[in-house]
Amino acid sequence: MRALFVGGTVDNSELDLDGAQPPHSYPENGGSGRPRYKLHHVGLREGEVAYAVYAAPNTADAEVERIAGERDYARRFQAEPRPATP
Repeated sequence: MRALFVGGTVDNSELDLDGAQPPHSYPENGGSGRPRYKLHHVGLREGEVAYAVYAAPNTADAEVERIAGERDYARRFQAEPRPATP
């Protein structure tokens, strides 16, 4: 699965994640007690997570959705976006 970042210092960066489910925050164990990025939504393809969108904590949901739409993640990964579940 691919992690995609919106906002913050690594805006528009990507990296591969291992596992079937993305962590709820990234990095998962940042040490500061406050996540640098939180999971906003995932893209499902054939029932599996193809990508995970992470956003800086202070980024509004509408802004994340707008940016993800502009970057066309759903089409790129041929996946259906779904909200992250806690």
